[in-house]
Amino acid sequence: MTATQQQLPLPHRPLLIGIAGCSGSGKTTLARELALQLDATLFPLDWYYRDLSQFPLDQRDKQNFDHPDSLESELFIEHIRELREGRTIQRPRYDFSRHTRVPNVFDPIIPARVVLVEGILALHYDALPPMYDFSIYVNAPNEICLNRRIYREMRERGRTEASVRAQFEATAKPMADLYVLPSQSRATITVEGTDALDWSIEQILRTLRDRNLLR
Repeated sequence: MTATQQQLPLPHRPLLIGIAGCSGSGKTTLARELALQLDATLFPLDWYYRDLSQFPLDQRDKQNFDHPDSLESELFIEHIRELREGRTIQRPRYDFSRHTRVPNVFDPIIPARVVLVEGILALHYDALPPMYDFSIYVNAPNEICLNRRIYREMRERGRTEASVRAQFEATAKPMADLYVLPSQSRATITVEGTDALDWSIEQILRTLRDRNLLR
């Protein structure tokens, strides 16, 4: 695809949907399924973690990744504005194993007719809610979130249950209480992360149709 083709305007401005919720609430699973249902561009905020190469490698995973300052919000807010206008952006690539940006490597993200912005803080930053046409908060009890985190971190990253529990109590839960849970009031709709995925998707699609947001 040429640069000219990438910049061709869409017939309509993309529908921008924000999806937030605590880590382990089920928001990522819901976002992925919704992206399939809507043939949407999925835009996870996790790719915008700040580069931690200034810290020794054994100190990087001890940083607070649940605080709003851990993400380069200035950059992803600008990129979301560009996607909302139908323009292609060059998204940075992040090396999660080393907590660093991959130097000089970017992924072109072309907006589809629907763009889904997903992340624990997708409703926290003041600049984002006014840009959304629709927003979703995925709610789940702390114990459910913690158990899902334990399963995920032990399976995908080889961590121990004790280390996951310690991190949850030290940063994940306090930051969720301060920044994630209050953002629920900004959501158009709240779905329960303990409900069947099909039911949550049905609720969301029905509400989108009721608001005439799906063409």
